[in-house]
Amino acid sequence: MGTVEETLKCPVCQDVFTDPVTLPCGHHFCLTCIQTVWETDGRNEGPHFCPECQIFLPTELTVEINTTLQSKVKDIATDGPPAAQPQGAALSRAPKPPSTVRCDHCIETPSVAVRTCLTCDASLCQAHTLLHEQRSALREHTVVEVTGDPLSLKCREHRDELKLFCMEEKVPVCCLCVLVGVHKNHKASQLHEACAHFKGMLETTMNHLLKRRSEAEFAIKDLESLYTQTVMFAADFRERISDKYSRIRVVLDGDERLMMQVIDAEETCMTEWLEAQRGMMEAQIKEIDSLRASSKSLLQDTNDLRFLQQITAQNLCDPLDLAPIQEVDKDLCDPEKLRTVERLVDDLSVALSQHFPRMWSYQSSPALDSMTAHPKLEITQDGKQVYWRREPVSEAPSPQPYDSQYSVLARESFTSGQHYWEIIVQEKPYWLIGVTTGPVDKKDGTSQTSSRLRVNNTSWCIYHGDGQYLALHDNQEKELSVGKRVRKLGIQTNLQKGELSFYDADAMTLLHSFCVQCTEPLYPMLNPCIDVNGLNRQPLTMFWIKDPWE
Repeated sequence: MGTVEETLKCPVCQDVFTDPVTLPCGHHFCLTCIQTVWETDGRNEGPHFCPECQIFLPTELTVEINTTLQSKVKDIATDGPPAAQPQGAALSRAPKPPSTVRCDHCIETPSVAVRTCLTCDASLCQAHTLLHEQRSALREHTVVEVTGDPLSLKCREHRDELKLFCMEEKVPVCCLCVLVGVHKNHKASQLHEACAHFKGMLETTMNHLLKRRSEAEFAIKDLESLYTQTVMFAADFRERISDKYSRIRVVLDGDERLMMQVIDAEETCMTEWLEAQRGMMEAQIKEIDSLRASSKSLLQDTNDLRFLQQITAQNLCDPLDLAPIQEVDKDLCDPEKLRTVERLVDDLSVALSQHFPRMWSYQSSPALDSMTAHPKLEITQDGKQVYWRREPVSEAPSPQPYDSQYSVLARESFTSGQHYWEIIVQEKPYWLIGVTTGPVDKKDGTSQTSSRLRVNNTSWCIYHGDGQYLALHDNQEKELSVGKRVRKLGIQTNLQKGELSFYDADAMTLLHSFCVQCTEPLYPMLNPCIDVNGLNRQPLTMFWIKDPWE
């Protein structure tokens, strides 16, 4: 029980905690005791320090009752004293009222102390403070505001006043610490000089922070403005492009109507001609049938005179000179104009097919495989982003910024067909993006299995380093001439033709093409490169569109 009691005692008043509070350094004190030490009534005024470890605490520190520690104190008080102690011992008493520092020189009737002499280690009431100041032998003593723990204002090693401040270790020290102690040969200043120095530094820092805050606020306003502008631009372009497509549809619909009208007119013309020809043939048949009927009637007449008179009247004495029946020329119905219409539509289709399907029609957004990522890389849960880990790393960065060992592969590989994907790089100063046949796993007699990726003859990449673009393949590099900084990099593979092309995905301008003669599966590869001093921490992000047109 004694050990538990010691752990529940306040270091200032040496009594069981009353309203215990815990400082950030981990030490516990009574609320009134720590307020007395800090000479404050609970307001957020500094400077604050821990009487136990002497470290300075935040100026705007708010102390709160440690309810767990307070419950332990109440439990000890209600459990009763141990057998060796009489009833009514210290642990069974009620919690003490807030402590007040009393004058050490008032014997019969102690008065409330108003000052503390650090030289005498004595607390003084108003009367004894006046006597203390009047004695010439005591005028050199250091008298401060009253405190219940004068030792907190003294050096724990030499018990001397803390009159200096070590500028190297940033702690208050006494004169002996600087002369013969652990702070010997350290640069030390008077407390008021150190306060003036650090106050000036804090003011400068505050002004700098205020300026930075103002800059950040302006940056946020700019970002909000750009966000609004982007939304407006997107809506405007969406409307304009929709209007352009509407006009294209109008043109196509008009051309379609024209071609259909040509076909209808051709059909009408041909059918009308055929109907006319049929009418002529039917008239000839009718005339022939009439002549046959007349001839048949004459042949049946037995009166010779009447027969001759009838045949003479009908001009049938001479053989009939009938126009021959013309054979129908099927070539006259050859749909040549219809073929011309079809050819014109085919020409239009060929002209459009030069621009369709768009490259974006083949777009995909392969997810990144965290199992292939270098340990210093971090992959987002959706597998769409990769960036250099934000935690500090113990190893020194590689001297070669585009060392492809700091890479991650996509889960999906390509062996045939056409594929296209885009990676957002924005203002990222360093990155390496391309395709590879995958990690090279091999063992030799001196090393373990290695899966580090390398820029070699089975990888094709584009590297960007602070405005410079390089095409990398087979341990060789070629500098590229790029007019405008690339914000999105597009990659297209046509494995049937053995082509691998890199584009500025915003302008759809070709940056570089590789001839790829490879039968192995190709994996998209991303390398965010090393982050130095937080300048290259931006991620590489897979760009994604919903349901590409097929």
